[in-house]
Amino acid sequence: MYTIRTEDSFAAAHYIRDFHGKCENLHGHNYKVRIYCSGEKLGKGYMLIDFGILKKMLKNVLEELDHKNLNELPYFAQKEPSAEVIAEFIFNKMSERLREHSDTASLSRVDVFETDKNLAIFTKE
Repeated sequence: MYTIRTEDSFAAAHYIRDFHGKCENLHGHNYKVRIYCSGEKLGKGYMLIDFGILKKMLKNVLEELDHKNLNELPYFAQKEPSAEVIAEFIFNKMSERLREHSDTASLSRVDVFETDKNLAIFTKE
């Protein structure tokens, strides 16, 4: 099994509606996102997927979140924009795009760092 990883970041605001404490107030984070792709065989150029393509896909997904109030985005209307749900959002979006660009790689994990010390992980299993 081969696994590759890339990362990027975005800044966004949110509040957690169903929480009693500081996080129920509007506040922001500089999120760091790491994505992992895995596959059993290599494609063209003996790569799972070209890093340039993967980085561009991630950048495009994160642009949907960057400098936004996440609570105002349709995806988060029924779900709290917690780090866990943000990781799920990124996983779902990246999985769709990856299927269009690769027959050897699939998304296996998304890490969303809310701070340097706190992160949420979403995996396909």
